[in-house]
Amino acid sequence: MIIIPAVDIKGGRCVRLREGRADAETVFSDRPQDMARQWIQQGAERLHIIDLDGAFEKGPRNSSIIKEIVKTIPTPIQLGGGIRDLKIVEQYLALGLAQVIIGTAALKDPSMVQEACRLFPDQIMVSLDARDNRIAIEGWTELSEIDPIDLVKTYEDWGVKAIIFTDISRDGTQQGPSISSTRRLAQATRLPVIAAGGIATLADVQNLAPLGADGLAGMITGRAIYSGSLRLTEAIDWLKKNTPQQTGIFS
Repeated sequence: MIIIPAVDIKGGRCVRLREGRADAETVFSDRPQDMARQWIQQGAERLHIIDLDGAFEKGPRNSSIIKEIVKTIPTPIQLGGGIRDLKIVEQYLALGLAQVIIGTAALKDPSMVQEACRLFPDQIMVSLDARDNRIAIEGWTELSEIDPIDLVKTYEDWGVKAIIFTDISRDGTQQGPSISSTRRLAQATRLPVIAAGGIATLADVQNLAPLGADGLAGMITGRAIYSGSLRLTEAIDWLKKNTPQQTGIFS
């Protein structure tokens, strides 16, 4: 199991939102590129980048920054935010990204996601963001009536690489991850699941780690490593020593 640092970009800066709200942001750096390099220097094996402007405005908005990060960092990068059609998928993957993450479009235009999986095998992840087991869409601004579990079986058949599951009631709050909802989803699918939201301390990492037996393959952390409540190097070392190293999932 691995821990994946998040670099969220809004207005050209590295920020974190609280519960997915655009009006509740904390700016951590004016240069996301520098933050990305910092996490790699501390031992991160992969980066999670989100174009928050893209998520809210429904199209890429920070492409030049993303391009610079991809060009200067050899570590695999997964990226989401505003990916709504095959042209954007192709443009981003052409930069050298390992995977792109499709969120809202996976619900609103499922045929596009299915075709993306066909055209770009092993390079499509789907983000399922939920509150109270209801899927959130449009940059977390709308709640649907859809249960995440109702979606994952379809994605298995399409060849989705992994599911990123975020409990947005916990995201950016540092109140601890939602163990129950994460376990519930991981047990419902044979796809690897990556957890996000609420991971604040090493204890949170340790509490999530047993879900590896249910299909949890990794976890994403953001605010905690920026604020210092979680030391990335310590979390990486603990996971390497205490969890099986799963090969191939993130290649």
